Amino acid sequence: MDCNDPGQRSFWEIPLVAIFALLALPLAGQERFVNFTSPRFAITHVTLIDGSGTAARYDQHVVVDGGAIVATGPADSLRLPPELPTLDGKGKTLIPGIVGVHNHLHMPGRTFLGPAARLYLAAGVTTMMTCGAAEPDREIALMQSVEAGEVAGPEIVPSAPYISGPGGNPNMIIADNEDRLRDTIRYWSERGVKWFKVYRHTRPEDLAVVVDEAHRHGARVTGHLCATTLAEAARIGIDGIEHGLNSANDFRPGKTPGNCDGSMSYMDRLDVYSAEVTRLLRTLVDRGVFLTSTLSIYEASIPGRYPPDERALQAMTPALRSRYSELPTELQDSARLRRLHRIMAFERRFVELGGLLAAGPDPGRHNLPGYGDQRNHELLREAGFSAGEAIRIMTYNGATVLGRDDIGRISPGMRADLVLLDGDLSSDPTVIRSVNAVFRAGIGYDVAALTTSVAGQIGPEN
Repeated sequence: MDCNDPGQRSFWEIPLVAIFALLALPLAGQERFVNFTSPRFAITHVTLIDGSGTAARYDQHVVVDGGAIVATGPADSLRLPPELPTLDGKGKTLIPGIVGVHNHLHMPGRTFLGPAARLYLAAGVTTMMTCGAAEPDREIALMQSVEAGEVAGPEIVPSAPYISGPGGNPNMIIADNEDRLRDTIRYWSERGVKWFKVYRHTRPEDLAVVVDEAHRHGARVTGHLCATTLAEAARIGIDGIEHGLNSANDFRPGKTPGNCDGSMSYMDRLDVYSAEVTRLLRTLVDRGVFLTSTLSIYEASIPGRYPPDERALQAMTPALRSRYSELPTELQDSARLRRLHRIMAFERRFVELGGLLAAGPDPGRHNLPGYGDQRNHELLREAGFSAGEAIRIMTYNGATVLGRDDIGRISPGMRADLVLLDGDLSSDPTVIRSVNAVFRAGIGYDVAALTTSVAGQIGPEN
């Protein structure tokens, strides 16, 4: 990239030891991934998609000081101090750091995936909620290491172990005793965890206990539902629902109350503009329930739809690469493809009715941490959202879900979590993959070094 200041000093010649005490993020232990630490700088003449949902603004300046955004504006009216270091943003798009809210630190066959934090950051994810933990103690430890500057990664918002009901995965907390369930929720809340995720076999009566106890401790609850319908969960007081239409068991033929049964055939016939769907979505909106879009993991189940690219193959462990290096490359029309389109339409309808839609990749198959977040942007655009709307879903809406008012937007007073992309994202959704630079709290990270560091490490080990 072409970086300079009016004094003819290269942007990257500014010493890496520049006054760490003035910065919001410590650097000890992550130095090899950091390539910029100046406390004051500007990104100039850039195309700006600011996270508000509005259209891109062209030829903009963005000024950062002490890890925060202090000014934005048109290049022809925002005057910059002559000594201010600058990064030339011509031909590039600047977006807020991605705020992912279904961003696991595990994948099938691997209960904890520490290197994923670096891949998330390299892909532009600067804040992530893990949405269910397979090894919560290690998640918390990684969060603390990132906060201390011991390792590079996004800000991590950890979650408690999954909660399910009778018949659920035995590795999860099974809600078979109310006192034990409440005690478990209290324990993780006292550890600082603010998110609990209920899983498919959680019954309405179980969910009521989880929501009541979590809310007593200032924590929130989201769920991948089956035994409990979306409407039941909304009335109980759940905060969020994962996967949208794919877990909308309100419409399952043959479903019995409180059981995860019935047919998925509703996915092949449901009219998302019908009165029954509109009624459900209005219930969710009226009760303030957010939905999390996870389009990229569903797409990964459709043969030929989006085979892994070279970036993904390089990041995969040999065991995972062997499974996905020879996937079909020709797309065949299938029920799953038609279901993907229906899931997209369901999410569009939810937003049209005023719902809060956020996003995350739910890593699995060849849908990897970070790269799945990027693919979500492309799929949201395919679903009919504009570039500005899709970026808002992935940034400001995620921040809203997390109860944060300091991230997710590019505007004065916000933390300088920024992603610089090569190209015009408004005209080409694939530009989301072309990450030029990532800044978290104003500190610039070396995308190539982060990516190289995880080569062969993402996925199961055997």
